[in-house]
Amino acid sequence: QSKLVESGGGSVQPGGSLRLSCAASGFSISAYAMRWYRQAPGKERELVADINSVGNRKNYGDSVKGRFTVSRDNRKNTMYLQMSDLKPEDTAVYYCAVPLYDYWGQGTQVTVSS
Repeated sequence: QSKLVESGGGSVQPGGSLRLSCAASGFSISAYAMRWYRQAPGKERELVADINSVGNRKNYGDSVKGRFTVSRDNRKNTMYLQMSDLKPEDTAVYYCAVPLYDYWGQGTQVTVSS
């Protein structure tokens, strides 16, 4: 069974950092582009970042450019999202996805508050 599991979320003060992980099981991520999305209460889902299969092409949403970094380790079957200089407006549930097959994780909550 193909599965994505996010981890690393939590509560942090403004200006802090978190690193999210997205671990895949039941399939190899090495052939697939992957994405991070987020959804805040009452808001539409937002694309945060995407990365191609080998990790040398990355794109970011305007609201996170310069603060977030997406990466992947295909040997570990895992994608990452390093988040720095976090702001209250980054508060959301963060999801990873493999768009080609519409695979989604269950999400991990990130809360930025003083």
